[in-house]
Amino acid sequence: MPTSYQRVVLKLSGEALREPGSHDNISPEIVNAMAEQIKIAHQTGLEIAVVIGGGNFWRGAAAAGRGMERTTADYVGMLATVMNSLAVQAALETIDVPTRVQSAIEMRSVAEPFIRRKAIRHLEKGRVVVFAAGTGNPFFSTDTTAALRASEIGADVIFKATKVDGVYDKDPNEHSDAKRFDHVTFDEALSMGLKVMDGTAFTLCQDNDIPIVVFDMMEPDNLRKALIGESVGTVVSAKAA
Repeated sequence: MPTSYQRVVLKLSGEALREPGSHDNISPEIVNAMAEQIKIAHQTGLEIAVVIGGGNFWRGAAAAGRGMERTTADYVGMLATVMNSLAVQAALETIDVPTRVQSAIEMRSVAEPFIRRKAIRHLEKGRVVVFAAGTGNPFFSTDTTAALRASEIGADVIFKATKVDGVYDKDPNEHSDAKRFDHVTFDEALSMGLKVMDGTAFTLCQDNDIPIVVFDMMEPDNLRKALIGESVGTVVSAKAA
């Protein structure tokens, strides 16, 4: 893996914007801290696109499990990602990082529609681009959104920020002997049944040779370190280390 990249996609979970144990869906302090780390990486000339989940507000699959029609439940989840995207945009622009939100569902009063060429042009001009509303289609996760948008804009890598410090052979919360990988190939991850991303997202990354870096964003400064290419978490790529 290179120690630096030109264009990256950062995948954040919606829960990452919430203070643990808080009833608030979005913590301004956490969002501001994220924005500061993104700014440091952005100042190096890195082109940064962001995809954010909506799980701090809503989970479509869970709502469907409680009786809501799945397509409707997923559309509600897409709208949740728009709220998170606007919050991140506000935090970045407060600290003078030019940012554009592009939504897969048109809502011109608050965001641009997703247009691939325009997104690439924003990145080339030094703007952070936040992709909101998932793919615009039900039944697809924001992991898949990250993989799809990364493929469309020609990103060098996807950074998946999680609550664990990489990819393990089994759940480290349940098994004290769980082994963390520093590097694993796509084929190895498949053969071992490792949970890196959902199946559709993983296949998109494998088919388009887009490495995935899974890292713990709760560790102070890890977001900045990951974005500038320092060694954090687990690298999943086509070739062995």
